[in-house]
Amino acid sequence: MQKNFQKQKPKLENRGILEKVITDGPHSDWLGMPDYYIHSLTVAGEDYKYLSSEQKLDVSKGDTVVFRYKEQGGEKRIDKRSLGIYIDPSQYLSEQS
Repeated sequence: MQKNFQKQKPKLENRGILEKVITDGPHSDWLGMPDYYIHSLTVAGEDYKYLSSEQKLDVSKGDTVVFRYKEQGGEKRIDKRSLGIYIDPSQYLSEQS
C-alpha cells in the first residue's frame, strides 16, 4: 500500500531591519496553558506576528533580523525559534580580530 503525502509548501523566509516591536500580553487561552506574548514586528515595512513565552525578545529595534514565516489567516506568522539576528559572513571575521 502506497501513501500519498501532500507536498508542503516550502517555508517563506525574510530578512530586513526591525523597525518596530509592540508586545501584547501575557495571554492564557485555557487553564493550565502557560502564558504567552504576542509580538507585532515591522520588518522592512511588512507586519508579522511572533508568539513567545518570553516578554522580551533577543532582537531589538534597528537589528537586521532573519526568520521563517507562513501566511495564516491573512497575517504573517513567524515560526517559533526561527527569529534571529542576521550576521553578514563578510563582516563576522573582521569583528573577531
